[in-house]
Amino acid sequence: MKADIHPKYNTMVFNDLASGEKFLTRSTATSKKTIEWEDGNTYPVIDVEISAASHPFYTGKQRIMDSAGRVERFNARFKGFGGKK
Repeated sequence: MKADIHPKYNTMVFNDLASGEKFLTRSTATSKKTIEWEDGNTYPVIDVEISAASHPFYTGKQRIMDSAGRVERFNARFKGFGGKK
């Protein structure tokens, strides 16, 4: 491998804003914001909107959206479309 062309791979914290979970992991991402972790060390932190801790696919908790009106409007709009002639 060539020297000095790869990004630095450091320990950092990812903070899930939706669930409040925090993950200590390693990444090439950078941040000027820091947080003190449970082990007493200070690490850079990146705030993320959603992660595996809050995403419906991973948690199994689907958000119910009001789609009844949309489906009815769609069916009414395309009622005769593609019918037999």
